[in-house]
Amino acid sequence: MKRKTIPVGLYEANCTILWDETGRALVVDPGDEAARILDFLGSAGLKPTAVFLTHGHFDHISGVDGILAKHAVPVYLHADDVELAFSRFNTSQPGYPGMARSPLLDTSLVDGAALPGWPNARVLHTPGHSPGSCCLFFPDDALLIAGDVLFAGSVGRTDLPGGSWPILAASLARLAALPGETAVVCGHGPSTTITDERAGNPFLRDLV
Repeated sequence: MKRKTIPVGLYEANCTILWDETGRALVVDPGDEAARILDFLGSAGLKPTAVFLTHGHFDHISGVDGILAKHAVPVYLHADDVELAFSRFNTSQPGYPGMARSPLLDTSLVDGAALPGWPNARVLHTPGHSPGSCCLFFPDDALLIAGDVLFAGSVGRTDLPGGSWPILAASLARLAALPGETAVVCGHGPSTTITDERAGNPFLRDLV
């Protein structure tokens, strides 16, 4: 499996595109700049089959409508983040005016579920940054798409609506138990590994 991470928008949220040898692609967190994401998909000859949202904050979902205008594919978001995602408060100006719920939204995935069409992708419900925050874990590829739960040297905020440090700590402990060689694509900033975060992330050191 191949992947490309594109920081998008004012907040430089990481949109990650994953694809297999057939050209089937999965778009994770198209937070803005849909045209730029579509340009990459087209230039690489990729056909998206789904959009996966790690959580509902505006900087991770605001490019969804642009993707769907070109590719009518299911959009997966944990049910616990639906109210947050489509609230009138989930906006930021300039550039993030908010969005309406798409009829292609699928909120059926739960912890441990395989992503339809991507049987090697496991959904990990990892709340704390938001109630419905989820990671995608690819055990065969030793890859974790972490959203805003875990960053290189830091972790997601818990002072936003629905955030909770005790709940996030439990989610982080779960991630810290993954194989050390697991590569971690974070929701913002550089990628890392579980080994590096166990050793150098002050929020994880006390959990392992």
